[in-house]
Amino acid sequence: MKAFRDLVESSIATGKMVGVDSLLADDVVFRSPVAYKPYPGKAITTAILNGVSRVFEDLHYVGSIEEENRSALLFEAKIGDVSIHGCDFITTNDEGLIDEFTVMVRPMSGAKALMDAMAAQFPQIEADAKAYLEQQA
Repeated sequence: MKAFRDLVESSIATGKMVGVDSLLADDVVFRSPVAYKPYPGKAITTAILNGVSRVFEDLHYVGSIEEENRSALLFEAKIGDVSIHGCDFITTNDEGLIDEFTVMVRPMSGAKALMDAMAAQFPQIEADAKAYLEQQA
């Protein structure tokens, strides 16, 4: 999805993806590469994506596959000195908003680095999601 890719590429280095929530459906479901349970809702998905922007370094997209309302965005990034290759699988609804977001990463050392870095971020992610919900009320 070009709009998401453009937003990430223009803001990932800032540690905050301003406006990402405008690309998400209210009922979006985020599926993490390191957590079994999906995360439903715009507030938590926005907070997770902002958390990712704080842990990934040198993220850049290296390719994409588009088919109707589905996209696969191939990326490379680093967490510390660990290199990660991954793919964002994005599905959009009839309004063009992201309603499903699944991330896969490799190799195992990259998945472990991502898991550890995101675990450290999770208190902030939960606080950000709560603040987002309060702001929307």
